[in-house]
Amino acid sequence: MKQQTAGIHHITAFVKNPQDNVDFYAGFLGLRLVKKTINFDAPEVYHLYFGNEQGSPGTAITFFPWPQARSGQVGGGQVGFTTYVVPKGALSFWEARLRKFKMTYYHNQRFGETYLQFQDKDGLQLEIVEREEGPNSKWAFGGIPADKAIKGFGGAVLYSMQPEKTMHVLENLMGLEKSGEEAGLVRFRAAGDLGNVIDINAAPMQRGQEGAGTVHHIAWRAKDDQDHRKWQEAVSEYGLHPTDIVDRQYFNAVYFRENGGILFEIATDPPGFARDEPMESLGEKLMLPEWFEPYRQQIEQGLLPFEVRVLKEDQE
Repeated sequence: MKQQTAGIHHITAFVKNPQDNVDFYAGFLGLRLVKKTINFDAPEVYHLYFGNEQGSPGTAITFFPWPQARSGQVGGGQVGFTTYVVPKGALSFWEARLRKFKMTYYHNQRFGETYLQFQDKDGLQLEIVEREEGPNSKWAFGGIPADKAIKGFGGAVLYSMQPEKTMHVLENLMGLEKSGEEAGLVRFRAAGDLGNVIDINAAPMQRGQEGAGTVHHIAWRAKDDQDHRKWQEAVSEYGLHPTDIVDRQYFNAVYFRENGGILFEIATDPPGFARDEPMESLGEKLMLPEWFEPYRQQIEQGLLPFEVRVLKEDQE
């Protein structure tokens, strides 16, 4: 049986300052900081996860904040836009919020939908669209009530250096279905109701440069460990080169680079972010895997402190 992903599991990006990162994604966008940990491959760098109330698959955006990072350039071989979805009727709330915070934004129309496009402080390209599908978030923070809150990912716009090959991967490996073409973009849909709409450029794009303000990888959902192993086999049989299965504590991961240059990951839905701290206090404490626990004091001393806070614009 052909493998089929439900859609995006998470998206991971590079940024510079952790406080700026938290102020934007928790303070401005109203996402919940569901996990504060470190980059297991570079323990001097935070790994911060933001999502809905529990960081469900399809809602989690994650960051490596490193103040010394160079600025990147968005281009081929990357996620071009990360798309967020809000409830029907909430787009006007978000447009008013962008104006309130004096943020530059643009309207974009494609495939019969209106998108608000803007950037975070590091230049990461984001957009918001409203749709019926997908469960509402239960998380409210600052000036954002739960009924206007971001549900999770609407999907993503992929920038490929070899779009025909990337589209073949989406359709014939990942199990997405082509659903339309318009204005130089091709649309695909995954089986789930969040993180399920993927647009990709039809013409090749020049390679981007990795750095702050760019996406490191996009992760796709696997149902469980058994399904995950099938994905690893399917990627190998397709002719790409998956890594070994890597334990990321909150999911297991397999990585591979598709032929258009974009780094893909397959990540398991379980066990989730509540495996090592209570749901009511997610993201409040620096969580370390057991092999780093003996070095906690040293690690904490090397990390910049930050706080999740209501921004001044929401206190007026």
